[in-house]
Amino acid sequence: MESLKTITDVCRAFGITGEPTDYQVFTSGHINSTFRIAFEENGQTQKYLVQNVNTLVFKDPDALMENIVRVTHYLRKRIREQGGDPERETLHFLKTTDGKLCLHRGERCWRVYRFIDHSFTYELLTDAAPFRSAGERFGHFQRLLADYPIESLYETIPDFHHTPKRVAALEAAAAADVVGRAHSVQNELSFALERKGDAEVALRLLKEGKVPLRVTHNDTKLSNILFDETTKQGICVIDLDTIMPGLSLYDFGDAIRFGAATAKEDERDLSLVSVSPELFRAYTAGFLSACVNALTEAEIDHLAFSAKLMTYECGVRFLTDYLCGDTYFKIAAPDHNLVRARNQFKLVAEMERMMPELEQIVKEEAAKALRGQGTGDR
Repeated sequence: MESLKTITDVCRAFGITGEPTDYQVFTSGHINSTFRIAFEENGQTQKYLVQNVNTLVFKDPDALMENIVRVTHYLRKRIREQGGDPERETLHFLKTTDGKLCLHRGERCWRVYRFIDHSFTYELLTDAAPFRSAGERFGHFQRLLADYPIESLYETIPDFHHTPKRVAALEAAAAADVVGRAHSVQNELSFALERKGDAEVALRLLKEGKVPLRVTHNDTKLSNILFDETTKQGICVIDLDTIMPGLSLYDFGDAIRFGAATAKEDERDLSLVSVSPELFRAYTAGFLSACVNALTEAEIDHLAFSAKLMTYECGVRFLTDYLCGDTYFKIAAPDHNLVRARNQFKLVAEMERMMPELEQIVKEEAAKALRGQGTGDR
């Protein structure tokens, strides 16, 4: 654990003055180390989040921060134009006293941003209302960034959602069979490879010009939305490390994969694994109410499919890691990645079974959203 002195010294390099108070270490993050610290000066208190960026995961933290600061600067401008509060509706990163976005000290990289007070996050869903609000906030995020100059962003994790390459990696892992597990997962391999054609769909739509390249968050889980303590409504999208060019389908699909599933992604009892139509509708309604006019017809038509696509891709990645000897995902048991892969593939099968129902929900919620906003141009 970093000392208060270390974190205070980092803050001084970002031009923060005053006396440090209320120092707290956050333990929930899986990648970066995060600390909250308050400084008091002239009777005023300002809180900050200080993060040590994991450079093993993010090998070019300066490019990562360029992406984040460009997007948040653009968001602040758009939010202000629409009469919103940019201090609560997007993140605000500080620069060092010599104008840098990161502080490099040896092999360590630090960043600092303002803490948004009187807010909280959900780790688990208690009902559909927070999931609807999360959908609305991620949809609002898409709408505000619909005209963002995508060419200005770095691809911080190349081919992150290039599903055909994920499938190719699975085939290569099965052929190499470095830990001798391929014989035990033939059913799972067959399931994955029978759906190989699905991997091409989103990128084909992009190539055909039916879906555009957009700013994507790439980690659209519920806990990456800040909610207001008073209104209990989503106010701010956080954890922007994986912001880069991508498809809106990736963000929608992954939110459903994670948030609308009826069981955790490592549940062994596959009879418990399905999709909640109530949660699917809640997120879809919120998402489309905020951005339906910013989406193309093909994007709307493929929202339900995108949930299947992202779940399929995730299952492929788990199975690949299992065949490679569990070198990427953290595991709690020798078969953990296989359990995860089977879980995700069961969810894919359930989505296939329910696809007409899910597509109908999208159609109904899109019609409601269009009536509410006016059809406009898409």
